[in-house]
Amino acid sequence: MPRFRCGSCRRTFSRQSFAFSYYLKRPELSEPIAKGLVAGSAHRQIARSVGCHHSTVTRRAQRLGRHALLLHQRALGELTLREAVIVDDFDTFAGSQYFPCTLPTATGADSWFVYGSAFARERRRGHLSPVQRHRRALFERIFGRPERGSVERAFRSLIRRLPAGEGTRIRLVADDDLSIRRAAAAFPSVCLSAYANPRRGPKGSPRTPEARARDVALFPNDQLHRFLRHSEAAHRRETIAFGRSYNGLVERLSLFIVWRNLVQARSERRPRDGTAAMRLGLTDSPWTWRNVLAERLFPSRVRPPSDVMEVYRRTLVTPHLLTERRHALVHAD
Repeated sequence: MPRFRCGSCRRTFSRQSFAFSYYLKRPELSEPIAKGLVAGSAHRQIARSVGCHHSTVTRRAQRLGRHALLLHQRALGELTLREAVIVDDFDTFAGSQYFPCTLPTATGADSWFVYGSAFARERRRGHLSPVQRHRRALFERIFGRPERGSVERAFRSLIRRLPAGEGTRIRLVADDDLSIRRAAAAFPSVCLSAYANPRRGPKGSPRTPEARARDVALFPNDQLHRFLRHSEAAHRRETIAFGRSYNGLVERLSLFIVWRNLVQARSERRPRDGTAAMRLGLTDSPWTWRNVLAERLFPSRVRPPSDVMEVYRRTLVTPHLLTERRHALVHAD
């Protein structure tokens, strides 16, 4: 591996300093691990398939998630918003149903390009038995109660990160959610079209015109959420495969978004239509995992927003994992 010396600071470096596989003893595992993660496989299942320890898969999944965060931010820097954006929350859990969170997503209405996601911790809601209410109160005394307005702040962060130029009118499409309404009202340039969720009849009954209009308007984002719940076991409605931490959930979602935008065809039934990134002119052909992992990305060069850096540094606090490992390396971003 040839080494070079910088003519300015006189420090030496090699080509490996700018490769995704820096410091890796088994760089060949990155691509099969990435494929397994977006396919919904568990870390131990992937480890048995590629022939390594499950902790290796866990550490590599964290690196892939950080890389996907920066790659998505670089892609947003090359785009200018020219379509309506559909926003909606995506509820999931970490550890158990007593630690819910929401991962709001923003999807292009025409291109189906996923413009980003956010994070907000929530309080467990719905019908609870007396035992469940007592247990929820116990956990809230120990770990604290989620802050009020966290979902609204997550939507604000999501809208703020849309690649819209200064003075550009942003067209949002969403269901009739109070948090989305309040978040959109904070931006004078946002025009919100809200569709109320109509009452639906028994399964198999015909949809009302209101329900049909709502489903057509929000289809790209609803499809993304169905795809996520189908592909990722941690996000299914009834599951025992909960994500372990908030940081892990966001990292895995970030990898999924990069795969969905750049690698996966926009429609599996019509793969010749290309990817969502091709619809926007961001790429001229579908990417492979080799393209995704072709270069090491540095946060000091990409300059992501502060809320993205919180995920990058793994500073999201999962209540039942107070000793979770953070990403605070000195010589490796």
